[in-house]
Amino acid sequence: MSFVTEHLERSGVPYEVAEHPRAVTSMAEARALGIAADEVVKTVVLITDQGPALVVIPASCRLDLRLAREAIGDHAARLASEDELQQSYSECELGALPPLGSLLGGAPVFVDPEVLEHDTVMFAAGTQTQSIKARSADLFRGAQVRVIPLTRPD
Repeated sequence: MSFVTEHLERSGVPYEVAEHPRAVTSMAEARALGIAADEVVKTVVLITDQGPALVVIPASCRLDLRLAREAIGDHAARLASEDELQQSYSECELGALPPLGSLLGGAPVFVDPEVLEHDTVMFAAGTQTQSIKARSADLFRGAQVRVIPLTRPD
């Protein structure tokens, strides 16, 4: 049992674990799982004046940094570097952060509404070879999340 599945168990969130070949990006994760990219969510970390913030968007979308900065309320917010990610989230492999702010130091979570349009989503479980499938409503239930548009059309 991983620290992510332990957290989901404690939170009472039903889930399924899917093992897959190594996937460094959320798009590669979708390919490895054989599912559409919009069914996989990626977690992006922004460094803000208040500390890290998690931004959760579909793997098929691109983050609009301007929209994310407005949502967070920090126009100087920036993407975390790989070094910052490894320092702050050493329990997770690069590219494999789960969208769980309560598990990752209580970071605020901002979720694009498109994520919630899916009954279930897949997300990285802290490793590049394991993903979790959970109902969107269960995943963010009781969590301090703000749902706001964060992506732009390609």
